[in-house]
Amino acid sequence: MSMTLTPQQIRIFRLIRDSRNKRGYSPTMQELADELGISKVTVFEHVGALVDKGALIRQPNKARSLAIADDATLPDERITSGTLPLVGRIAAGQPIEKFPQDETLELESIFGARRGQSGNLFALQVDGMSMRDEGILDGDYVIVEQRSVARNGERVVALLPNGETTLKTFFKEKGHIRLQPANPDFDAIIVAQCAIQGVVVGVVRRYGRN
Repeated sequence: MSMTLTPQQIRIFRLIRDSRNKRGYSPTMQELADELGISKVTVFEHVGALVDKGALIRQPNKARSLAIADDATLPDERITSGTLPLVGRIAAGQPIEKFPQDETLELESIFGARRGQSGNLFALQVDGMSMRDEGILDGDYVIVEQRSVARNGERVVALLPNGETTLKTFFKEKGHIRLQPANPDFDAIIVAQCAIQGVVVGVVRRYGRN
């Protein structure tokens, strides 16, 4: 089943799923709030959205009533041999909102005989030229390892405080984070904090497009 979830909804989904797998029951709303560092009201809102989207179900007459729907999977986990989920477009100019899409990038057609599965990779199509000097061009596909921590100098998919995403090189500096483009026509983005969605591990480019 295809789902379009926000990053916070994905975290809640995973916490509930992992708790049920390890302990046999779901966490309480307060436990989720404590784990994520958000209010209980916010957790209720996200859980309600997950129920409405069909990712979670509420089991009647149970104190810990949340369960994972039988056919619910996350975008980055819907990976079959030779494919990666294509979850949207990523800004390499000015930041733009990322819109998940129910598409896959066929690795078989790009890498020939290459096969395999990877539960922590996804693909994004680049929109813009701010990473030009790193060899990442408009229209390329970046292959991203899903991670929440990056080292200085790594090219990252960063979620900005305003909810937009961008592809830049990550530098954690004194008192702030610098997201550095690789094109002198673009300015660095300076933020107090951001959420790392993943680190770029590869670039795919198609030539001879019609």
